[in-house]
Amino acid sequence: MKFAISFLLIASLSFVSQQFMPWWSLVIVAFVISWLMGMRSWQSFLSGFLAIFITWGAYAIFLHQGNAGILTDRMANLLPFAGSSILLILGSAVFGGFMGGLGAATGSLGRDWLAPVSKPRNRGRNRKRMRR
Repeated sequence: MKFAISFLLIASLSFVSQQFMPWWSLVIVAFVISWLMGMRSWQSFLSGFLAIFITWGAYAIFLHQGNAGILTDRMANLLPFAGSSILLILGSAVFGGFMGGLGAATGSLGRDWLAPVSKPRNRGRNRKRMRR
């Protein structure tokens, strides 16, 4: 349940934040959401990666369709994508996904580092073993 909530919050808030702030605001959003959700680092990475991958991929396809692919074709010719606009869209989505995943994992690991969960002390079985 935390994974789904984190996924939806990262996807929606990063989309909104990128309308008014630079592209790297998605890292800050993923960091804050993962810090607040308190999931494991790999779960946070996966939720951040998938949320931004899908968000950036869908938005890139929307922009591609909006101008009949003219801009993406020209950019794909400039960059080493062999003129393939599909590879450009996929590359953009993967790059954004990694940025979102790394931001989310950093938030989760930062929370664990600053506020570690205390483990209950073992009060029974190991006492005899420790005395030997």
